[in-house]
Amino acid sequence: MRAYRKYVVVEASGQVTLSDMPFQVGERVEVVVIADEPTPATNLTTLEQLLKTTQALPQARLLTDAEIAAEVAAVRTSR
Repeated sequence: MRAYRKYVVVEASGQVTLSDMPFQVGERVEVVVIADEPTPATNLTTLEQLLKTTQALPQARLLTDAEIAAEVAAVRTSR
């Protein structure tokens, strides 16, 4: 079996386009799609974006430091 690996990005339409493949026209090939595992750096970036988005919500702006501290204390004592 000959294998060829190529990394592409799924388009907004949900489609993937493979081009410049090293196979003959009309040759039958098997296509297996496997998502890359995110790196720790990618996970951190995603988390940072999520936290910024959450902190920008109107309801998050109404929270006081005292309310946050009380919530943290309540969670810690329930363990």
